[in-house]
Amino acid sequence: MLSDFINLFFPDTCANCEAALYKHESAICSMCRYHLPVSKFHLYNDNPVEKLFRGRISVQYAAAYLRFQKGGMAQKLVHKLKYKGRTEVGTTIGKLYGYELKNLEWDKKIDLIIPIPLHNKKLRIRGFNQCDFFAQGLSESLNVNCNTTNVKRIYSTDTQTKKSRYNRWKNAEGKFVVTDPDLLKGKNILLVDDVVTTGSTLEACAQAILNIEGTTVSIATMAYTEN
Repeated sequence: MLSDFINLFFPDTCANCEAALYKHESAICSMCRYHLPVSKFHLYNDNPVEKLFRGRISVQYAAAYLRFQKGGMAQKLVHKLKYKGRTEVGTTIGKLYGYELKNLEWDKKIDLIIPIPLHNKKLRIRGFNQCDFFAQGLSESLNVNCNTTNVKRIYSTDTQTKKSRYNRWKNAEGKFVVTDPDLLKGKNILLVDDVVTTGSTLEACAQAILNIEGTTVSIATMAYTEN
């Protein structure tokens, strides 16, 4: 009753359209979920995300749930997650994508989910890592464990937003370390991020994991944006 009373004056709202959410809804209303710019990349090989890593690193599978366009729904949702503290957006999108990937039996192809880490300096400023919540949603839907502590970002990087592909790669190169390699040895890792553009950050992190004996890496992101 207390929850209903609070919601009467301070209702939970959709992170996209700001409409009040019904009890069965979380973060994104049913209408906005219906209109999510879903990419369907996970349904076919040689999709745009897989092509990003061709000739750079060995990736088993790679896909993104949403198409990211300037001013579009995906941008608004990611912005609410990262800068407005709407962490339930990441969890909700992770759950939705996890159900899609489970239908393709990705849960049988991966042993562990790892989100791209933030450097401690940026983590202190933001207060949370947005990728952790996306990873947690995927973990719940796929029923695969998530580890948020074994991969560290050892150098803080400048924002990647306005950098060229080469400069993004140089900015991310060598910035990640695995603290307990034995934990990952021989495992199939699903590496996750919020938005992939050139893939430079994911490439650098994946390489740190692939240096460990017997590991493979797949990639899933909330959204994909073209250069």
